[in-house]
Amino acid sequence: MRLLLDTHTLLWFFMGNSQLTDKVHDLIENTQNQKLISVASVWEMAIKQSQNKLNLENNAADYIEEKIKWSDFELLPIHLNHLRLLSHLSFYHKDPFDRLLIVQSIQENIPILSKDIAFDAYPTQRIWD
Repeated sequence: MRLLLDTHTLLWFFMGNSQLTDKVHDLIENTQNQKLISVASVWEMAIKQSQNKLNLENNAADYIEEKIKWSDFELLPIHLNHLRLLSHLSFYHKDPFDRLLIVQSIQENIPILSKDIAFDAYPTQRIWD
């Protein structure tokens, strides 16, 4: 199964945070699943890092590049077709990074692993509990 990780989900997984549900943890650990990290998440992490709201052992891009290198995660780029859909997406959710994740999830038909219930307002599958 292909899975898109929300930013908090991937950070919680990499940091061993107990807020990650057992179900989501098991899905991420399952080597049969294709785990995708959006460029939007890396962008969000870099901004939070520059605002001193996120502390990582190195810059966000290097942090994710290392995780991809040593783990079975893949980077999901932002394509023009994602942005086309984004320009028509209803504003149930206001966060620009989450909106990009939503359109990627919809356009690529990938469930998203996220605690954020605001995703449920869109035609995408959110997995958490």
